Amino acid sequence: MDGLITRTATELAEAIRRGEVSALDAVEASLAQIGRLDDRVEAFQVVRAERAREEAQALAVTHDLPLAGVPIAIKDNVDVAGEPTRAGSLATSGAPRDADHEVVRRIRAAGAIVVGKTRVPELGVFGATDSPFGITRNPSNLALTPGGSSGGSAAAVAAAMVPIAHGNDGMGSVRIPAACCGLFGIKPGFGVMPSGLGPTDWHGLAENGGLATTVADAALLLSVMAERPALRDPRPPERSLRIALSTRSPAVGVVADRHFKDAARRAGDLLREAGHDVREASVPYSTRLGLTAVGRWLAGTDDDASQVDRAKLQPSIRTHARLGAMVKRRGWVKPEQREAWRTRLAPFFDRFDLVITPTLARPPIRAIAWGSRSWLVNVMSNIRFAPFAQAWNLAGYPAAAVPLGMHPAGTPLSVQVATPAGGEALILSVARQLEESAPWPRHAPLATT
Repeated sequence: MDGLITRTATELAEAIRRGEVSALDAVEASLAQIGRLDDRVEAFQVVRAERAREEAQALAVTHDLPLAGVPIAIKDNVDVAGEPTRAGSLATSGAPRDADHEVVRRIRAAGAIVVGKTRVPELGVFGATDSPFGITRNPSNLALTPGGSSGGSAAAVAAAMVPIAHGNDGMGSVRIPAACCGLFGIKPGFGVMPSGLGPTDWHGLAENGGLATTVADAALLLSVMAERPALRDPRPPERSLRIALSTRSPAVGVVADRHFKDAARRAGDLLREAGHDVREASVPYSTRLGLTAVGRWLAGTDDDASQVDRAKLQPSIRTHARLGAMVKRRGWVKPEQREAWRTRLAPFFDRFDLVITPTLARPPIRAIAWGSRSWLVNVMSNIRFAPFAQAWNLAGYPAAAVPLGMHPAGTPLSVQVATPAGGEALILSVARQLEESAPWPRHAPLATT
């Protein structure tokens, strides 16, 4: 049973389909690991122990279930039937939801067993996972955050509580936790799968995605959520690619830690050795377009706050929503902004097939009650450590975080890979090549000690 927690989702599903282990065995191993570690990590908002056991026992295993019996965690800002969706907030209802979100329905239809829902910061706004329900901690270093807003999902996977987890990403909320916890995390491009993340999906910024310890597992989960079987089983590219290496920070005044820059350069060296044409070139960021993404982030929070009792929100979130209302009143959120950014990126991607950047600018920030701090402190802390993600949400392009070595501080290093629309398979392919060239530890030491 102990060995089950370290199997990949791909291996576990295959073993269950063959009858070597049962779905209940897999769920029991997952629940045991949650019971052993979650009082320290606090990854889960809800653990569905009895329901998960019942669902595992009732599962009719067939050869066409890609996630047969695999335990999975769902981020607690999408609905799971029979459970509340709290979104990290006392302002939300504690009543159970009637139906699964569409991506949850697809995950369950593929045979996965939902063992629980994972913690998020309030309304998923900031890049550290703490809320009135508790502080989630990074399994690599319990004093640090696992990132956010999919921090609970990332912590659960890094601690081997589940082999894969659902997340979503509006300003880096899959990639930031993946980078903090040493995982592979991917955000697909706009329209690849259903979003359904609040009234406006943060005005088109937010997408559902996945976190895993291997590229193959992330590809499997992505293929299920997107209903695109062709994304499964990614293989290294068969042709030479034109790859840009860009280490300049998008945020004015923020300079990436040299170790994160070096990780991006190392990724470039590995891909160059594999036969690709890798050249240094700066992504054409601009302050104006950066503010456009921030405006949508603010406005999207106001949209989400309109669905709950604002008086029960933490002060920093109320401020964020209030600023979002001002942004909307002044007409600063416009449909043509995405196309303007894509137009600015077009000459860059005429020259390159994809770009590699650092995922973070510095190691994860502390795991503390950030929600009790001021709005400005939260925003500045987020910008200083994680400025590289938002450009790809504004573009609606796919992007992923790939582990690549360790920082001298003892936390994972990570590089980001991004491409134009439709490039999910290309990202998975290149990430698989990096994984084969420089394998990473699949779990934090805490998981097996």
